[in-house]
Amino acid sequence: MPEFERYAVYYAPPKGSALARFGAAWLGWDIDTGAAVDRLEVPGLPVPLPDLTARARRYGFHGTLKPPFFLSEGTSADALATALSQYCRSAAPVAAPPLRLRQMGHFFALVPDGASEGLVGLAAWLVEALDAYRAPPRDEEVARRRSAGLSARQDANLVRWGYPYVMDEFRFHLTLTDGVPIESAPAIEAALLPLVTPLTL
Repeated sequence: MPEFERYAVYYAPPKGSALARFGAAWLGWDIDTGAAVDRLEVPGLPVPLPDLTARARRYGFHGTLKPPFFLSEGTSADALATALSQYCRSAAPVAAPPLRLRQMGHFFALVPDGASEGLVGLAAWLVEALDAYRAPPRDEEVARRRSAGLSARQDANLVRWGYPYVMDEFRFHLTLTDGVPIESAPAIEAALLPLVTPLTL
């Protein structure tokens, strides 16, 4: 397995699926090929699409299950990959509700439309079972997370698991935009809805 600075476990839509094609065209980046693709033409956007998705594009279209982390001392990328593969071979498929468009704080995402205990359980298992491979977060990362204003539970997650939004704070989502100005949100939602509605049925 190649050596990277950080590792994570992400959900990616099935290769070639309508959801994967949309995500690639929306962000202008195909995570399956690792290459730029032509962007969608989206009428009615009050912000240019490249500006709206600059940060999201760097990560590609995905849903986080175990957040990014640095490897702990004494572990390796190959050992991490082996542990994950062993679980995947024995794990049962996870069912989830259809997706829907939602504004989460300042950004838009596709989220499960209803309870998703299977996804929550899967993410919790990954966070805990692979924790031995995670190095503690660096001081500057902890300070940055706390500067955003965390609840007591989120801060406890940061200390214990290296990330605030895990376990009971986990919300599965496929990020579509960076943070958007409040005044632009209604127009962005109106432009997005016709594009994502066929994917959420």
